[in-house]
Amino acid sequence: MTRKTLAGLLAILALALTATAPLAEDTMNDRFTRGWRALSALAPEKAQAVQDGLADIAPDMGRFVVEFGYGDVFTRPGLDAASRQIATIAALTALGNAAPQLRFHIEAGLAAGLSPQQVIDVIYVTTVFAGFPAGLNAITAAREVFAEKRPDFTPTPAPAPADRHAVGLAALATTSQNAGQAVLDALADIAPDMAGFILDFSYGDVIARTVLTPAQKEIAMIAAATARGTMAPQLKVHAKAALAVGMTRQAVVEVVIQMAVYAGFPAALNGLTALREAFAEVSAKG
Repeated sequence: MTRKTLAGLLAILALALTATAPLAEDTMNDRFTRGWRALSALAPEKAQAVQDGLADIAPDMGRFVVEFGYGDVFTRPGLDAASRQIATIAALTALGNAAPQLRFHIEAGLAAGLSPQQVIDVIYVTTVFAGFPAGLNAITAAREVFAEKRPDFTPTPAPAPADRHAVGLAALATTSQNAGQAVLDALADIAPDMAGFILDFSYGDVIARTVLTPAQKEIAMIAAATARGTMAPQLKVHAKAALAVGMTRQAVVEVVIQMAVYAGFPAALNGLTALREAFAEVSAKG
């Protein structure tokens, strides 16, 4: 190989590296920067701790958290930061196996503008889907965060409805409408008392509460049902309910996409299948 040929090859290689390397680097840096900015805004004292805690064993996991969880997903349009934290708190409560992450996102929820009572009400709503042990453990996590961050919070018990059944019926009619009533009717031949529990407790005591907006409650229920991974019928009911209370289809889809970060891709993919079916049924009814 002549010196001239070698020089030509080196020039071509340098040109190729100049053309491609900055693009890859910029793409990576853009994702990380965008994600880091979002993560730091929510939990400035904990963001670096997440990275430091992984540096000695899985530093790439720290990068994945920032680039994918926040750079790719959290910063997508369609849901504001507070709504995304409602979804995350509900999902982690429903999963029941991620107390450190739940504490992190309760703190992030406060930073995103949720009040302490709104955080507690997200847990109440999720308890309907995940059960009392999951709800009680999440309350413990909230207590720990509130003790550390000391938000202005004086819990006041809500008065019990004078007629839980009537209140539950009204809440059911506003959200789940015919789909919810069909669930109650389907229990008449085997467990009519379960239908009563769903109506009086789930709707009358919990879903009828007014601390969260109707859309915020549906976000929590969609996230919980998706994260649990075994609730396609209930997910379809609440996808329709979300549309009934004014959410857009894209906003509902965003809740389920976000669950890929917290419950995994299979749960999110199954959730999207349920949404597709729910949306088709809504469209078919006109």
